[in-house]
Amino acid sequence: MSTITALGVGSGLDLSGLLDQLRDAERGKLEPIKRQQAQQQAKISAFGQLQSSLTKFQDSVAKLNDASLYQSLSANVRGDAFTATTSKTAQPGSYSVEVSQLATAGTLATTAADTRDEPLFTQADTLTLNFGAIYDSETGELDTGAEALRSVTIAIEENWTLEDLRDAINADEEAGVTASIVNDGNGYRLALASQETGAEASLTGLTFEHADLGEDADTLRAGRDASINVNGIAITSATNRVEGAIQGVTLNLEETTAEGQPITLRVEQDTLKAREAVQGFVKAFNDMKETIGKLTSFNADTGQAGELNGDSAVRTIESRLRGVLAGGVGEGELRTLNQVGITLQRDGTLKLDDGKLNELTSGNMSGLGEFFAGADSKGGLAGSLNTTLGQLLDGNGIVKRSISGAETRVKSLGERFERMEVSIERTIDRYRVQFGQLDSMIAQMNQTSAYLTQQFDMLADLGNPRKR
Repeated sequence: MSTITALGVGSGLDLSGLLDQLRDAERGKLEPIKRQQAQQQAKISAFGQLQSSLTKFQDSVAKLNDASLYQSLSANVRGDAFTATTSKTAQPGSYSVEVSQLATAGTLATTAADTRDEPLFTQADTLTLNFGAIYDSETGELDTGAEALRSVTIAIEENWTLEDLRDAINADEEAGVTASIVNDGNGYRLALASQETGAEASLTGLTFEHADLGEDADTLRAGRDASINVNGIAITSATNRVEGAIQGVTLNLEETTAEGQPITLRVEQDTLKAREAVQGFVKAFNDMKETIGKLTSFNADTGQAGELNGDSAVRTIESRLRGVLAGGVGEGELRTLNQVGITLQRDGTLKLDDGKLNELTSGNMSGLGEFFAGADSKGGLAGSLNTTLGQLLDGNGIVKRSISGAETRVKSLGERFERMEVSIERTIDRYRVQFGQLDSMIAQMNQTSAYLTQQFDMLADLGNPRKR
């Protein structure tokens, strides 16, 4: 009897097709697990979005919880000659500022050489750079005969080119100048510029010990200190960044003022940053509410629900934040959000009254600061919110626990999926063996039937005289 190598060959039945149908039916048991996996993955993603929006809201709360926000000053300049920035030590006030001289760096060039990249120095040499410009107090002119305040020497090796000297100067951290080579049409000059502005750091002269090169005095442009006048007080500075002329204020000089036309600088309360912080707080909260609304939504017409629809964790988060916002603060002149121009709407969002906020930042910044940041270690509303958000978002908070729980369920479902796949394959293998046995049995029965039919036909022929 021949061996059956494929299902259905012996019986003539479509046993392979039937086995495939059974496999599909068995694997249909995996679909609910796949749907649950997809739901949990969507929940993880949704909690990630919620976590992001809560973090942004926490950032906006942290800005309001900074007491320095309500004490900061800004510098307003009525002109283009300089800009100004303030530090915590600045004091409110009005200042008249004149800029008569910007700080400049000294420059000087050598006489011309015939080449820049061929040996120029026939022997070892020394370049001496002199620094420190001295100006006549009466005429304001440079005193070219004054002794240098400081000197720097650069060692030159035999057969160096002008380029070698330039590179040596630029590599020397103590040189105090930056060197470049300029072709003036008649030859190559070594052009030097002081690295710092101001008269003391200014390059004023140079000499070579042996070389024919020397300084070109006509190219000397000695550096100068910046000169300003603040409320009638003359002030000089080696740089165009002037600190200390006005307490807590840094002036960045950009151009001189017209003679007799000072610029007014006002140091006053910075209301803009506080307004922006409150506006950012309201926006961040409403953005968070919008995110929650999308994640918990339900469309009655389509039956489509958000990934976190009905999730108790979301309700807990909203309830805790709403409790802090509605509770306000227990002490101080301002105690509720309504008093600072923020209204909690029926839909859970916040609405800001810009007029009320402007009134507070202009006339009662201390009260606004006490409401949000607190007057002492007890803190204000922002401090309470920050504490609550920290508890919600930390490693043991409800958001992290929800994400961790969903991840655990995904892992468990994955393990269950794998176990069921193995079980299904075992079932299909059992069906395959049974179908193989059935195929063989039917094949044997078909052979037996064919043999008996043949024998009966032979007996019939023996009993028929006509066929003998």
